[in-house]
Amino acid sequence: MTAALLDRGAPGHAHVAARLAAEPVIWLTTVGDDARLHSVPVWFLFADPEILIFSRPDTAKVARLRDRPGVCLSLDTAASGTDVVLAEGDAAPAVEPPEPELREFGEKYREMLGDQELDGWRQVFARPLRVRLRRIVAWRVGPGGLERVAVRAG
Repeated sequence: MTAALLDRGAPGHAHVAARLAAEPVIWLTTVGDDARLHSVPVWFLFADPEILIFSRPDTAKVARLRDRPGVCLSLDTAASGTDVVLAEGDAAPAVEPPEPELREFGEKYREMLGDQELDGWRQVFARPLRVRLRRIVAWRVGPGGLERVAVRAG
């Protein structure tokens, strides 16, 4: 596996990693044939430097990724807009994730799934996608003022 982008011992990095691990929704932005951007909320699992997403196989986002794999991702901000996390990467269809990763995804979304089993949900959201992150930029207002994190792969 490629080296992680975030150094959890570095100032601000642990906070960004924690948000990416805990937030239930990330916004995935793809680019259409006409160069229009299209953003959709998706469930995800963060495993630095990758993000695992599941999609219905017949969606526009899956079709767009065949020719234009570059994506942007963003987490919702705090109500005051003071906790921003953005990322860029390349997305592609993926092989079926290993069982431990599926369990971790299921645990993260257990409450949101309610009575539905993950296997049933996966019958609809059957296409795994992986985003290999190239860049993460984040900022928030902390006790000492503006805290900024900017990391890039390679």
